Amino acid sequence: MARTSPNMNVMQQAARKASRRLVRDFGEVENLQVSRKGPRDFVTAADVRTDGMLRDLLGQARPNFGFMTEESEDVVGEDPTRRWIIDPIDGTANFMHGIPMFAISIALEEMGEVTAGLVYAPVPDEMFWAEKGQGAYLNDRRLRVAARRNMGDTIIGTGIPHLGRKENPAYMAEMTSIAAECAGIRRMGSAALDLAYVAAGRFDGVWESGLAPWDIAAGLLLAREAGAMVSRTDGGADPMNNGDMLAANEAIHGRMLRLIRNARRSQ
Repeated sequence: MARTSPNMNVMQQAARKASRRLVRDFGEVENLQVSRKGPRDFVTAADVRTDGMLRDLLGQARPNFGFMTEESEDVVGEDPTRRWIIDPIDGTANFMHGIPMFAISIALEEMGEVTAGLVYAPVPDEMFWAEKGQGAYLNDRRLRVAARRNMGDTIIGTGIPHLGRKENPAYMAEMTSIAAECAGIRRMGSAALDLAYVAAGRFDGVWESGLAPWDIAAGLLLAREAGAMVSRTDGGADPMNNGDMLAANEAIHGRMLRLIRNARRSQ
């Protein structure tokens, strides 16, 4: 059985406790699909409530740590070198539509580096977690990225820009280029789960732009600890703070990087 640090124990306990109410809320969202008003206000309240629960639970266990979360302002802790990076519901649109592809994402950043991360999908009860230098796990099972080297055999995850976002034309060129060479592209609606699926070998690679640190802080560590190469889509470093990420095994990472570069040159 995998050993977890005290910090990881705190993270997992907080995620599981917060998820109990979240799963009940999800059941109510499914009922609201047929309502004329729809579930939007209810989901917003669930997002904020889950954020508050996680902050309370983590704050009680580690009162000196700061916070960066999607739903509230950043808080600098008494120990300014450590902070939690939280997305209470990554995949909010899925949650709102009764689609069970969403997750709680929690990362611990120390001295500017993410040292622990988890992505918890409460409906299937899948706890993806990793600590720096200790590998990545799904519940108690060690994870490794897929070993496929032929691009034609791969399933690639992505996040498609929506509502007329400025990335759309460039992204469509990238997707056309990658789709022409892979076995399929999947848009799951949660960047955190996309990266967890790369770590688990379910996806062979993933790329996306326009992300926030809380979307990918935990997932990037998971992918790295499972053996993935992680970079920006231009090959540069620091995808978490850039908001632009590409993750895959070494062979597929290199091929995807070339395809994306060629697509951008064609624009």
